[in-house]
Amino acid sequence: MTTSTASETLGFQAEVKQLLHLMIHSLYSNREIFLRELISNASDAADKLRFEAIADEKLLEGSPELQVQIEFDPDARTISVSDNGIGMNRDEVVQQLGTIARSGTAEYLKEMSSDSRPDANLIGQFGVGFYSSFIVADRVDVFTRRAGAASEDGVHWSSDGQGEFSVEAIDRPERGTRVLLHLREDAAEFADDFRLRSLIRKYSDHIAFPVLMPAITDKESGEDDKDKEPEKLETVNTAKALWTRPRSEISDQEYQEFYKHIAHDFQDSLIWSHNRVEGKREYTSLLFIPARPPFDLWNRESPLGLKLYVQRVFIMDDAEQFLPLYLRFVRGIVDSNDLSLNVSRELLQQDATADSIRSALTKRVLDMLAKLAVDDPEKYQGFWDEFGRVVKEGPAEDPSNNEKIAGLLRFSTTHSGQEKQDQSLADYVSRKKEGQDKIHYVTADSFNAARSSPHLEVFRKEGIEVLLLGDPIDEWLMGHLREFDGMEFRDVRRGELQLGDTDDQQQDKDSDDGEHKKFLDRLREQLADEVQEIRITDRLTDSPACLAIGEYDMGTQMRRIMEAAGQSVPDSKPIFEINLDHPLIQQLEGESDDQRFGDLTKVLFDQASLADGRQLSDPGAYVQRLNRLLLELSS
Repeated sequence: MTTSTASETLGFQAEVKQLLHLMIHSLYSNREIFLRELISNASDAADKLRFEAIADEKLLEGSPELQVQIEFDPDARTISVSDNGIGMNRDEVVQQLGTIARSGTAEYLKEMSSDSRPDANLIGQFGVGFYSSFIVADRVDVFTRRAGAASEDGVHWSSDGQGEFSVEAIDRPERGTRVLLHLREDAAEFADDFRLRSLIRKYSDHIAFPVLMPAITDKESGEDDKDKEPEKLETVNTAKALWTRPRSEISDQEYQEFYKHIAHDFQDSLIWSHNRVEGKREYTSLLFIPARPPFDLWNRESPLGLKLYVQRVFIMDDAEQFLPLYLRFVRGIVDSNDLSLNVSRELLQQDATADSIRSALTKRVLDMLAKLAVDDPEKYQGFWDEFGRVVKEGPAEDPSNNEKIAGLLRFSTTHSGQEKQDQSLADYVSRKKEGQDKIHYVTADSFNAARSSPHLEVFRKEGIEVLLLGDPIDEWLMGHLREFDGMEFRDVRRGELQLGDTDDQQQDKDSDDGEHKKFLDRLREQLADEVQEIRITDRLTDSPACLAIGEYDMGTQMRRIMEAAGQSVPDSKPIFEINLDHPLIQQLEGESDDQRFGDLTKVLFDQASLADGRQLSDPGAYVQRLNRLLLELSS
């Protein structure tokens, strides 16, 4: 790469400007986290060098001992964080320090900028990393050189965080990166030996590389310079990978700080699991469930997965092969003794060891959540409120764990009548009526639409509980759940109503069809192009009519999702069901005027379509018919 010796001034990406402004004004009370973020970045750089050096030992440049060094000068009001890790070239400096290369960032920051939500929790979901420097510094200088590059290919980056940064080529004999913070006057307190040491032990004790500082000596400051020994460095942190230590020796605070290190989160995790497996497969896992989702949870192109180590050597970030996609919110590490040090993402996809670890870790996460649901229902409800929609992807993606996932699901039901999804399937089964062998549910575009569905009328009359499903993913979810605790799931809109119909009841239906055949034929003539069938129903008690779907037809929600994705869906028409006991149906049956009969029939059909969440094929015609009927009533 050819670099220019001249300094070049560039502008920050717009989102970076916004993020810097928010941090400086929103994280003032939590300023000390800057050191944790910078040490975490330095640790990552050392990890990456150690991995790349497996294939190219020359990158170590004869200095294999990887470390992080902290220096400070209270008179100059500066702090520097240095590492001898992988370093950066000019292009990497501009990309990593001048932009935030994540899709969806602009929309997320727009949400963060609202007056109602400019808080540390939101910023914590984003993960500020290097930019936290500007919480305490009014200028930041970065000196770096990528391992393996010539000394003249060093880079100096500098900015005051106001909107621009400069980049220039420098001569830098040492590989790695040095971040120099010029502290604000009100942050001078951080340029202190005791303060820095306490912050390192508090936030970064778990870092697997030594974090060095000048040793504390007993020499008096007035002693002649000629008698002073060269400054010695000492390790401040434990410098041992946290997951390799016995669980009994690790405090809750250490676990939480390790989580914040790997997740770049400001909040504590909800729960965690630290486990070592020995035998046929040998690996250690440390898994965390966050308290709140990251901003890019729904962006499937975002990096996701666990940090992978092999024999304590860092291999890759975001190893997605070790957990299914519906558990993409889980953070943590897996350290295997069985995988090769030169393993790649492509090899992992076909590796039997990786498959075995994936299966075990998936069960461990599900068991963690099941235990939380039993031990602390309130905390589990908080988890469900944040991550429930993601967990609902599970039955389709991971059918082998359907039973475990089903036990974790939470729903709104007619029992509580509340929108909050806080009822488990076990709760539903415990309240089933005698002789009930099905779990009934209704899907709709929203909770209110589900709660108001006419299909619920007979269930309310009979006192039978129904799941109210208003999330867009719910119909997809129920298509992959077959039964729970021996009870089959049943969509109340699908096929003919099944509430334990007897032969006598079936004979009554057949008798009604014969007695009202002429009326049904007139309806079929009017709606021949709209429906596949017209039948008398006992679903309804208060409504005149409703739409049902065929036993094997695609539901309304699923059809809409498929169409939005640009996929073709098979044509199907609904079933029009009428309530003979309703006054409107009785009036319609006695209507002799064909024009009026047609208007009433199609208005009832359109109203049933709206109640079912469907789009009217001709809204203008519906309005015209309704206006004609209203005029007749007023005349």
